[in-house]
Amino acid sequence: MNIDAVERLSLMIRGRMAHKLRLQQRLVWGASALIGLAVLYWALMETGALSILADKQALREWVNQLGLWGPLAIIGLMVGAIVMSPIPSGPIAMVAGATYGPFWGTLYVVIGAEAGALIAFCIARLLGYEAANRWSHIRPVLTWLGKERSQTGIMLIVFASRLVPFISFDAVSYAAGLTPLAFWRFLVATLAGVIPTAYMIAAFGEAFITADSRGMTVILLLISGITLLPILTKLVWVWQRNRKNRSS
Repeated sequence: MNIDAVERLSLMIRGRMAHKLRLQQRLVWGASALIGLAVLYWALMETGALSILADKQALREWVNQLGLWGPLAIIGLMVGAIVMSPIPSGPIAMVAGATYGPFWGTLYVVIGAEAGALIAFCIARLLGYEAANRWSHIRPVLTWLGKERSQTGIMLIVFASRLVPFISFDAVSYAAGLTPLAFWRFLVATLAGVIPTAYMIAAFGEAFITADSRGMTVILLLISGITLLPILTKLVWVWQRNRKNRSS
């Protein structure tokens, strides 16, 4: 074996070792994050804080008692609600709007939701993407999803999902992390989609808190209809244009 072949073999071995080390570091970071979230969720259950999060009136009273720390509590709770699926994010957004008004309530909800979505996206990317890419049946799909047109499509799906309160915010964030969607595309799509929905919920915050389950369902349906109206209008316009092109 000549010197060049030995050097190439050495470089290949070092490259594989470096890749394996990076993968191990990602797994350690991801596992640490999951353990930390599990401990936090256990603490919330043991202290009874989780029951307060599900009670809109109790949560509003608690936030009011925090004074200047209230906005930070709203942001932190939104982050936790997005990253930890069992924690409901709806009551937090409603209380934010009812307590701080449409503008500031929306701002706090958007900051918390965006930060939580990015954390969930990164956890899924660290723990799941590399493993999914190793599967021979999934690898071609991920390669196809990595193309420019597919990236735009995934971005639009993420954006549209943020406009519908009934679609799980955290599930979409974790699922997006398993795709080759670029980080900046996910950030922009989430931010653009969460702002109108957060504003609607914050604007109707008081109504949400005082409404019963049936009234809340009606309000959520109205919000979904309003936020999805631009997309539906665009789809109808494209459909009519294609129909005219086929008939001409």
